[in-house]
Amino acid sequence: MFRGSRVCSSAPPWQCGDDVISCARSRGFFEVRNKSIVRLAIPVAIAAGASLLAGCGGGSGGAIKIAYQGPLSGDNVALGQNMENGIQLAIDEANESGDYDFELEYFPADDGGVEGQATTAAQLAIDDPDVVATIGPAFSGPSEVALPLYSESGLTAMTTSATNPTLTQEGFETFLRAVPNDNAQGTAMGEFLASRDDVESVMVISDGSPYGEGLSDQAVTTLEDEGLSVQRETVPGAGATPDYSSAARTVADSGVDALIYAGYYADLGPFITRLGEAGYDGIGISGDGSNDAELVNLAGDASEGWYLTCPCTDATQNEATAQFAERYQEAYDEPPGTYSAESYDATKMIIEAIGELGGDPTREELYDQLAGMTYEGLTKEFAFDDNGEFVNDTIYFYQVDGGAIGYLGETSEVTGG
Repeated sequence: MFRGSRVCSSAPPWQCGDDVISCARSRGFFEVRNKSIVRLAIPVAIAAGASLLAGCGGGSGGAIKIAYQGPLSGDNVALGQNMENGIQLAIDEANESGDYDFELEYFPADDGGVEGQATTAAQLAIDDPDVVATIGPAFSGPSEVALPLYSESGLTAMTTSATNPTLTQEGFETFLRAVPNDNAQGTAMGEFLASRDDVESVMVISDGSPYGEGLSDQAVTTLEDEGLSVQRETVPGAGATPDYSSAARTVADSGVDALIYAGYYADLGPFITRLGEAGYDGIGISGDGSNDAELVNLAGDASEGWYLTCPCTDATQNEATAQFAERYQEAYDEPPGTYSAESYDATKMIIEAIGELGGDPTREELYDQLAGMTYEGLTKEFAFDDNGEFVNDTIYFYQVDGGAIGYLGETSEVTGG
């Protein structure tokens, strides 16, 4: 029983039998986080209640909710807001279109982009019986923490940005990745540097996060396969390295021709500044976690010339997304950012699936529908293999030029391959 079940819609919790905890939670009889109240009111294990919640939904009969779990606060909030805006725009347009006989509502689940807040954020979405799917988690670290909860609850977690390759190998039953993983992105980085005559040696630095480790692993493999000399370092991010001077001197003293940084813009920004001060003048390249205008704001002129990769297109530069970009600009007074258009597409895919299921699907029904469907979005065609992995592996390149991040094109356009 997921959304659409009416077992608990009118009964008090003491009449709900085996579904007592999920029913009581959905009808507001107690707050699940207050464990003392739970123990006094209903002597059933919290773990059992969490699994039972998956079977008791749809009690309010109100709007159908689509959640987003990602960094709506914290150091990398700009990436989260890019995605949130795309999701909200898709929901608003669907409600205004008159094409559906159900109302949609956006449900934010802020995890700050960190593992320590992932459980609470996921549980907020899971515990609301009207939430039928979640876009996210946005980052790979929080995904590793939250995905077991989503699987247990039967709630779809469709990420448009968590790219660690191992996430689809861990048996999470309701996880769908709507983006190429870092095997594709790390390969693109390596092939790009190998295509250049001025690069013989590369240093690959990870921030130590699941995202950074996965991306750097593949980049190192590709670089070595291409015959380049590779050095590897880990420089912890997320505030663990307050001053990047030592790491910057290590890079500058190494004499490498190029540097790959696998991490997020909040850490790369100050690192780039220190690299300039240390005298490093080689090529710099980072991934989607750094591909945000805030990187330039943090690093200033020192970021000039840096390359960035992303499994995401620039919605302002492609004909298929031009009208979306205009509507986004009008709604938020800024152009769409990293993963804005992809998150819009993923939300539209979920909305279409809800409509195809009659407007009131259970969580299980919706996951099955999404996992098996092919959807032609503005940015690309969305489809998944049996493990929930995205079947497309296109990567795009960008470069900081004139104080702004400019779009260069697909990998083949940049490498000449």
